[in-house]
Amino acid sequence: MESWTTTPFEPLAGLVGGLLIGSSVVLLLYTLGRIAGISGIAAGAMTQRGIERYWRLAFLLGFVLAAVLYMVFVGNLQVQTQMSSAWLVVAGLLVGFGTRLGSGCTSGHGVAGLSRLSPRSIVATLTFMSAAVLTTTIIRHL
Repeated sequence: MESWTTTPFEPLAGLVGGLLIGSSVVLLLYTLGRIAGISGIAAGAMTQRGIERYWRLAFLLGFVLAAVLYMVFVGNLQVQTQMSSAWLVVAGLLVGFGTRLGSGCTSGHGVAGLSRLSPRSIVATLTFMSAAVLTTTIIRHL
């Protein structure tokens, strides 16, 4: 069994990150009337045309630029994984399947959907959070 480490408790970073995510959700909803769900934005960036495609590409480019700016101003962007590459591929495929099956991803349902009190998003969020707890319990303890 692999050894597990804990993530340091950093409340200020969590607060700032949450404020930035929430602000982006509100800004996108009020300016373009769109939901900030990454799976939908990424899919639309590949299938839409014109302005619909451009704002989606700009949104996704923001993720890349945020990482670059972090490295420029803060330092090395350290990423740690505790699972093998094969597990990460399987997990990525399952997440992709789940986003199609659930008509959205954690950011779309869990942030934008819950804040709008969407019944579909409440059910979806309860479902993927339950699956995450179950999966973590199985992997760590069985």
